[in-house]
Amino acid sequence: MGVVEYRIDRRSGVATYLQIVQQTKQALRLGLLEPGDQLPTAREVVEATAINPNTVLKAYRELEREGLVEARRGLGTFVRRSLGSAPAESPLRAELVDWAGRARAAGLDRDDVAALFTAVLDENFKGDKE
Repeated sequence: MGVVEYRIDRRSGVATYLQIVQQTKQALRLGLLEPGDQLPTAREVVEATAINPNTVLKAYRELEREGLVEARRGLGTFVRRSLGSAPAESPLRAELVDWAGRARAAGLDRDDVAALFTAVLDENFKGDKE
């Protein structure tokens, strides 16, 4: 059973509920969450992150609207379908881990790495839609 732990960055400028949506989608893309897996309850997310329960519910409603999860009354919220095909333990991930380590050793900070990686993604996936 897949488990997702949300990490909220209050300085990111990204709405909290969108961070939950994005992190859930990332877990789905990496195969960390699979159809049938249960998302943490709103209470569990609130206890772990100290965010408002309505924010969690808003994120889960958005995921449900997109057809990724379904709420089952009295049971919780469950994954309906996965995204992407980049398993968490693929050889490409290991290469990326090595690359990120070299970037850090070269003195780049997280924002530098993110900007560089985003620029390379933009170059390689021109015209693709998310």
